[in-house]
Amino acid sequence: MLRWAARPARLFRRAQRAVEPSRLSFADVVGESLAGITQRPARSVLTSVGTVLGVGTFVAVLGLTATASSQIDGRFNSLMATEVSVEDVSRERTEFVQLAFPPDAGRRVEALNGVRDAGVYWTVQLPAREAVRAAPVQAAGDGGRIQVVAASPGVLEAARPSVAQGRLFDDWHDASGQRVAVLGAATAARLGITTLETRPAVFLGDEAFSVVGIIDDVQREPELLLSVVVPPKASLDIWGPPRGSAKMLVATDLGAANQVASEIPLALDPAHPDYFEAVPPPDPRSLRTEVTNDLDDLFLLLAGVCLVIGAVGIANTTLVSVMERTGEIGLRRTLGARGRHISVQFLCESSVLGTLGGLVGSALGVLGVVVVALLRDWTPVIHPLTVTSAPGVGLVTGLLAGFYPAWRASRVQPVEALRR
Repeated sequence: MLRWAARPARLFRRAQRAVEPSRLSFADVVGESLAGITQRPARSVLTSVGTVLGVGTFVAVLGLTATASSQIDGRFNSLMATEVSVEDVSRERTEFVQLAFPPDAGRRVEALNGVRDAGVYWTVQLPAREAVRAAPVQAAGDGGRIQVVAASPGVLEAARPSVAQGRLFDDWHDASGQRVAVLGAATAARLGITTLETRPAVFLGDEAFSVVGIIDDVQREPELLLSVVVPPKASLDIWGPPRGSAKMLVATDLGAANQVASEIPLALDPAHPDYFEAVPPPDPRSLRTEVTNDLDDLFLLLAGVCLVIGAVGIANTTLVSVMERTGEIGLRRTLGARGRHISVQFLCESSVLGTLGGLVGSALGVLGVVVVALLRDWTPVIHPLTVTSAPGVGLVTGLLAGFYPAWRASRVQPVEALRR
């Protein structure tokens, strides 16, 4: 009796083993995913827009960072690597020397191989009651805080100024003790001098100096833009030797700065080279690396934020698609599709959309870098890894964005889905 009772159970297990579990091949996954994408082209386009914007911004930001870094490299090489500063330290050696720079210091240094321009400058310490003003009877006001710099013509040439009006004073003005001045644009505005057609003058205390030029930009020594610059000979005749330390600015050819720095003290005073301290330009590689790393970190963070925004857009649209296709999902489940099959299908759809968005975004990002570089007259620089990895970034973004919607789709129960 027990043997006959066990037979229906064995028959049921045999019949259960005879029903093979449903399978979903790779070709079927791709086909179903492409069908789901092409059936709703407008939604698919809107879904991939998030990835297009995210990946496009990712490529453009990294490309613009590399391009800007190359421009920073060029500026460091052309400016910092060609500037030598020399300081008069004679007062630390002896108390009998007030100004160690010889009168022809600029010509001596310019005679060295690799030197383009050189000149001596110092800050003029006006007496306490004297101020800078644009008229002999004008109240001092802010003019009392305007800086006066005695600088030889070589300093102005080495600073690479942009002359807005007039001209720079030259060696003749300096040698003959002419009382002329060059103003920075900010200083001229503070003094109310807007044109040189009226031949204006500035008064340094009771001394009048004719304004011969206004500069609105410099590539070196930016404090000149906030100063009244006068020739050294006139400054020595009126106010005597500098009370503070005098310096020399030297512009060199690229690659000659270190050699020139070692030769300058002997060229200025062979008997007392220790009176001068020549400072060669710092190694720009460390500073350049720091600036480049800061830019990379900042813009990489911005690109990551854009990718997150794109991923959220894909996830939102995919989740809405899951909710609208509940009936389709229930029908598939009723016909034998498993939960993981539904998950794989939706993951494949979001991955395809992410990859397509990555391809389109990469192309747009490269185009944006090229356009910006052309408008700024730069050389576009894009790392090949940035472009080749963009579709992969889009794929990963779409895959991650589709996880939750795919999980929601796999949890749909067939009976409940068909009731809707």
